[in-house]
Amino acid sequence: MSPMRCVILLAGLLVSLPAAADEFTEQDLKRWEEQFQAVVKQGRELWTSGSLGTNGVACAQCHPNAANTHPETYPKFQKQLGRVANLWEMVNWCLRNPLEGEPLAADDPKMIALLSYIAWERRGVQLAPGKH
Repeated sequence: MSPMRCVILLAGLLVSLPAAADEFTEQDLKRWEEQFQAVVKQGRELWTSGSLGTNGVACAQCHPNAANTHPETYPKFQKQLGRVANLWEMVNWCLRNPLEGEPLAADDPKMIALLSYIAWERRGVQLAPGKH
């Protein structure tokens, strides 16, 4: 292979390499944190309202400040579902049953907001998947 072809191939490889994770700017980090906090706020608003169901019950009535949701333990065996489940599946169980509402897709913005709020409330708790 000619030296020029080697240089071209090497240059092509370098261009196609992903950016290093530490190449984020302070502005990037600030913008992302602001977006996350906005989603957490939306999740808290959903959590404390009765808008997710048909009977006026709010998530906060059973789980004030996301208490006893234990997102750090998921995925785990969930007795109500009879299988290993992710947290979003348990949130849907609650939406269908105590709240008498409709389930949300895992990627629904409302579900993402709810899960973000739950995780925010439990920040700092050590991960323990599978723990009951």
